[in-house]
Formats: sequence, structure tokens, C-alpha cells
Amino acid sequence: MRTFIGGHQVVSDTDFVELALGTPVELWLGVEGESEMERAARMDAARGILADNPGLPDDVSRVAAEAIEAFAPELFNVIPLPALKPTCRRRQRRHGVAA
Repeated sequence: MRTFIGGHQVVSDTDFVELALGTPVELWLGVEGESEMERAARMDAARGILADNPGLPDDVSRVAAEAIEAFAPELFNVIPLPALKPTCRRRQRRHGVAA
């Protein structure tokens, strides 16, 4: 079964996220070994995108929640634990006089 978002075929999980959000994942997560200058440029671009799209964090949360709900329903199967009986023992007091 093939999945398409906006006319683009989704080939991997990364493609799904990038097409759903409209930005590459590396913009938000960074890449290993990036320099301070590259990081500053990436963060500047991210701030610009957030300024232009103030609803993006809510959209990201919604997409993530929908993906979890669709692909990992067992995460939401909550089974109540039985009530535990108290297991503490009371110390018996001894009354009397020691000899």
C-alpha cells in the first residue's frame, strides 16, 4: 500500500514527517557534527518559520498524537492494577518488667 501526502509518495518515516510538517526533520533536530555557525543558522531559520507559522507547534503535536494513535494503539491500552492490600506488620508490644 502506498501513502501520498500532497501528491508526494511517502517512502520512509522521515518522508512522512517532512511532508506532514513541510520542513525537514534536520531543521528541528540538527545533525551530528554541525558547527556552531551551522547551528546558529539552523536555529535562525527555525525561529523564522515559527514566526511565520505560529500554529506549527500545535500542528506538530496533533500530527504526532495522530501517528501514535494510528500506529501504536497498544500504548493507549491502560489496564487498571488491582488494589494492593497493606502488607505492613505491626510490632507487638511487650508489657512487663525485664528481669
